Amino acid sequence: MAEIRNYTMNFGPQHPAAHGVLRLVLELDGEVVKRADPHIGLLHRATEKLAENKTYLQSVPYMDRLDYVSMMVNEHAYVMAIEKLLQIEVPLRAQYIRVMFDEITRILNHLLWIGAHALDVGAMTMFLYAFREREDLMDCYEAVSGARLHAAYYRPGGVYRDLPDTMPKYQASKIHNEKQTRIRNANREGSLLDFIEDFTNRFPAYVDEYETLLTDNRIWKQRLVDIGVVSPERAKALGFTGPMLRGSGVEWDLRKKQPYEVYDRLDFDIPIGVNGDCYDRYLVRMEEFRQSNRIIKQCVDWLRKTPGPVITDNHKIAPPSRINMKQNMEEMIHHFKLFSEGFHVPPGEAYVAVEHPKGEFGIYLVSNGANKPYRLKIRAPGFAHLAALDEMSTGHMISDVVAIIGTQDIVFGEIDR
Repeated sequence: MAEIRNYTMNFGPQHPAAHGVLRLVLELDGEVVKRADPHIGLLHRATEKLAENKTYLQSVPYMDRLDYVSMMVNEHAYVMAIEKLLQIEVPLRAQYIRVMFDEITRILNHLLWIGAHALDVGAMTMFLYAFREREDLMDCYEAVSGARLHAAYYRPGGVYRDLPDTMPKYQASKIHNEKQTRIRNANREGSLLDFIEDFTNRFPAYVDEYETLLTDNRIWKQRLVDIGVVSPERAKALGFTGPMLRGSGVEWDLRKKQPYEVYDRLDFDIPIGVNGDCYDRYLVRMEEFRQSNRIIKQCVDWLRKTPGPVITDNHKIAPPSRINMKQNMEEMIHHFKLFSEGFHVPPGEAYVAVEHPKGEFGIYLVSNGANKPYRLKIRAPGFAHLAALDEMSTGHMISDVVAIIGTQDIVFGEIDR
């Protein structure tokens, strides 16, 4: 008599819900998952090794390319680790700018997450809504750094430059005439801060639209409620952080529990779930939209009232201004040395973690006194979440695996590194 064996199936990397480079080997009994084995390494770029062969400053753009949906937050952990070893003070205005852009990045991340997650589960419209708002925030990235995605805006000692006084404007074209272009440019007449403030005033209504589409939608609830349940104890044991941990009912947020920069001066709440299922994790992230919006508003108010420097005046660490560099020999030497040799960091080691949109993103940096890191280790939040995929999927159907991958909000740049 023939033996009955479970069927083994490759889920991805070509599957649209595998988010590019996840190969998942599923062992199935009919349509029920018995085992899920994630194979990673298809996007491995040796970021940690490359960083050990570049100066500290040259490695800042590598951070953008880790989780390429949360660019500036990755940079934040890296520059804070360098600052910890150098023991330098960051100007207060730079700290507020960093926190504001961290929260803009959190909204950007969650917008892509909700668009892709809903699309994977079968709701097409959400993807189009999310990209409408991402466009405005990408314009903020571009206004401040010149790049829409890989900003390289944070620097050891502060940020690359102050916030601009003007916003790029749309030009009239065959598609949009002068009148339409004037309407599209209505909120771009002032500074970047005016544009961001206008966005924060509009955004809560957009979040209401998302919730109208999804939160009480019965198909959405049927696909998410009681799927991928993780208890609070198990979530802690598996190394969950961020919305994955808070969705299980554990009130843990580094911005509150281990405050960095100016988070202890700001007023916001930590949303937590009750049941630890995919639906709770969805609700937690939806509330994070509103809390991030609150933080951005507070930062805009403070930045309007308080001018000041945005990067340290120590020219061993930060470059002098372009004008001084072209007029003064001393500044010219500082500039040349900084961008050719880089700065030397005192021997020591530092671990710095930030509350990344996906969880705890940590940089462990070891210096031997040279101008390059001796060792760099990246603690990626998605890595621990992906490791739990087997446990979360076992006993569910194949279609539920898609919802579980979506709720984990996985981006492979940081997992494969």
